[in-house]
Amino acid sequence: MGATDAGAQRLPPDRPRVRLVDWEIAAVDVFHEGLLMAPAYAIPRLLARNNLALDGIDLWEIHEAFAAQVLCNVAAIEDEAFVREKAGVSATLGKFPWDRLNPNGGSVAIGHPFGATGARILSQAVKELAAMGPGKRAVVSICADGGLGAVALLESA
Repeated sequence: MGATDAGAQRLPPDRPRVRLVDWEIAAVDVFHEGLLMAPAYAIPRLLARNNLALDGIDLWEIHEAFAAQVLCNVAAIEDEAFVREKAGVSATLGKFPWDRLNPNGGSVAIGHPFGATGARILSQAVKELAAMGPGKRAVVSICADGGLGAVALLESA
């Protein structure tokens, strides 16, 4: 549920506004699937549930625990066999739009403060998405130690 119209009117008019459309959380067996691969399961499920392909997202904010981690996750979500067999999604997602990834730098460049990575990435996505104008979509993706991954689909208002 989003803010009421009355509640939104109390905010300063220049405050970035986006809405949470949907979210997905996944967990993997770190001994067999890889420590930071849960987003590769969560992203296809989120996109398929919302009838979206990879190029239907205007902004990707993906947490880079390590640079190679993003490469591994993107390779997995571009792989139709992985998406079908591992994530359980039959939709074809297409090619990843690299030019829309972490446009202001990711966690390797900006940093990922312990315990606050999600807040940093989410606030960065809100600010960037709001600047794009209404009706634009973003996916925010976080991987966490222990084989967890959380993704959110946002839309600018």
